[in-house]
Amino acid sequence: MNDNGREVFVGVDVCKATLDVRIEPHRELAQFGNDAQGIEALCARLSPIKPTLIVMEATGGLEVAVAVELGARGLPVVVVNPRQVRDFAKATGQLAKTDRLDAAVLCAFARAIRPAVRAPKDDLIRELDDRVTRRRQLVEMRVQEALRAHTASKTQLKSVKAHIAWLDKRIAEIESDLGKRLRDSELWRAKEDILLTIPGVGEITSRSMLSGCPELGTLNRHEIAKLIGVAPLNSDSGTMRGQRHIWGGRAAVRSVLYMATISAMRCNAKIKAFAIRLKAAGKPPKVVIVACMRKLLTIMNTMIKNATPWTPTSG
Repeated sequence: MNDNGREVFVGVDVCKATLDVRIEPHRELAQFGNDAQGIEALCARLSPIKPTLIVMEATGGLEVAVAVELGARGLPVVVVNPRQVRDFAKATGQLAKTDRLDAAVLCAFARAIRPAVRAPKDDLIRELDDRVTRRRQLVEMRVQEALRAHTASKTQLKSVKAHIAWLDKRIAEIESDLGKRLRDSELWRAKEDILLTIPGVGEITSRSMLSGCPELGTLNRHEIAKLIGVAPLNSDSGTMRGQRHIWGGRAAVRSVLYMATISAMRCNAKIKAFAIRLKAAGKPPKVVIVACMRKLLTIMNTMIKNATPWTPTSG
C-alpha cells in the first residue's frame, strides 16, 4: 500500500519503441519511450506512488531492461506469460486489442490474480541465460543443416558442410565462454560443482538449469515442479477423475531436464530404480519419464538448497 493506505496496481504494455502504462485506482494512462530516458521517466513516476504490483508480459526480451530497472529501484515487478493474460482478457470479455487496452488488462490482471513477485535475474544469470539460449539456437541450426546434408546436391553439400563447420566453431566458443564466466563466480561455481556430482547431469544441463531457473534451491519441491512445468495438474469434475497432465512452465529448461533424465534413467542408480518401479506398476512410458524428470528436479533442488553433493540417498 502507498502512504494513503490504498493499493496501487500498474500494467505496462511493452512494445519495441514504447511503454504504455495504466495506473489504478488513479485511472491514469501514460506512455513512455522504451529506452533509457523513457525507463528513467517511468521509474520516476512510479517510485513516489509505491505501487502494490507492476505487471508486464514477456515479449521476447523487450521487457528485460525496464523490468530490471524497476526491480533495481525496489519496485514489485512481475513478468508474466502472455497466454495467462490473454486467457484472463477473454474471461473478462475484453476481446479488442490495442496497446492501451493491453495495459489496462495487465493492470486488471495484477489486481485480480496478484502473481508472486520474484527477484529479477542478476547480471551474471542474464549473461549465462543469453549464452545458453544462443547455444541452443545454434545447435538447432546445426541439426537442420545436418538433415539437409542427406538430400543436398554436390553443389549444395559444400556450402552445407562449411556452415556446419562454422556452427561447430561458434558452439565451441560459446561453451568455452560459458565455462569461464561460470567459473569466475565463486557462488555459481559452487552450485555447478554440486549439480555435476549427479550421475546423468553434465555441464550443459547444469549451466542451463542455473541460468534458466535461478530459483533452484529457493523453492519447495511442489513449487519448483510447477515452475518448470513437470507438476501433474488435476482435471476433475464432480465424480469424474480426469487424467493428470503437465502444462505450462519453462519449456527451454524442461527440454534440458528431459535429456538429462533420459541419461539418468540409464546411468543414475536412483533414477533407474525409480523408473523400473513405475514400469513394473504399469505406468505408461511418458508418465514414467515425467515422473523421473520431477524426481531429478527435486534432487537438484534439494542439493542446491542444502549445498550438499550427490549421494545415493539424495532426494
